[in-house]
Amino acid sequence: MNTVVAGITYRALLGRRRIILLLLLPLALIALAVLFRVVGSGDQRSAVLLLQSFAISTMLPLLGLIAGTGVIAPEIDDGTIIHLMSKPISRPVIIQTKFLVAASLLAVFGAVPTYVAGWLLIGDEDGIATGFAAGTLVAGIAYAAVFLLLGVVTRHAVTIGIIYALVWESLVGNLIPGARKFSIQYWGQSIADQLSDSPFFKADVTLGFAIPALIVVTVGAVFWAGQRLRVFSLTGDE
Repeated sequence: MNTVVAGITYRALLGRRRIILLLLLPLALIALAVLFRVVGSGDQRSAVLLLQSFAISTMLPLLGLIAGTGVIAPEIDDGTIIHLMSKPISRPVIIQTKFLVAASLLAVFGAVPTYVAGWLLIGDEDGIATGFAAGTLVAGIAYAAVFLLLGVVTRHAVTIGIIYALVWESLVGNLIPGARKFSIQYWGQSIADQLSDSPFFKADVTLGFAIPALIVVTVGAVFWAGQRLRVFSLTGDE
């Protein structure tokens, strides 16, 4: 990890309108948890419903898109990546640093609010809050890698990312059971299920498949992005 690249990336991402988008989704999650508690729906069933259908299935893919593409796609679009690549810094190191920045943002804006929302509803009853926070964390790391890769390989990363997040992750995965085996959010839910004893939640993907899939996708995406940036032309042409 290169601290200079990390500092530049944090300042660029958190100083733009993306910080508002990063805040809106977790604040909406916490607001819903408070609302559920106020109207008397602070039970395990409601907690699982909120954390499964909103936190890990809707909020997380969108946060991944914002953070993952945001750490590099704008620099490629406006040409400032050329200045960074002209420095004596390994391009894979640049990618690895930007991945760590995106992953850390997803931990702060994804995993932490998920735990807070669960805790507001039922404390840590049956490990639900902890389980979903952990599932959100590991799935967020995978999302960071995938969307970072998109930001490197195409100038239409945001458009493709939205289609992926809303169509594949949110629509296809929910409607077609077989597709869930190839969905990051369902891999994260396997982690949540492993740490939770709630009778209201059961993962659709086995842990034995989810963990290797998360590792392969994360490492593969970061490695591929590093190789693509290595051969990226200084003229900005891919």
